Amino acid sequence: MRLGAGPASLRLPCRVVYVVDEPGLRGFAYGTLPGHPEAGEECFLLRHHDDGSIELTISAFSRPATRLARLGGALSRKAQQLMTGRYLRALDSSG
Repeated sequence: MRLGAGPASLRLPCRVVYVVDEPGLRGFAYGTLPGHPEAGEECFLLRHHDDGSIELTISAFSRPATRLARLGGALSRKAQQLMTGRYLRALDSSG
């Protein structure tokens, strides 16, 4: 993943750690790799209910993994909020 655009973007290395592919339930989780400013995992699950409704669950845990992220404090939390906003906008625009 990348945060930002062009040469000023920040590389965010990660990998998919598992995939969920069950009737009515799809999703995946990724874990961060060395070089990512945070250490943790994030899981995205999309559940399709019998009544036709859809439920999205995003679960995450992380801690600062670099000195810059630790020093960033509120700025690091703001970056996490920006990423969550990107996820939600992507889901909203896919309909």
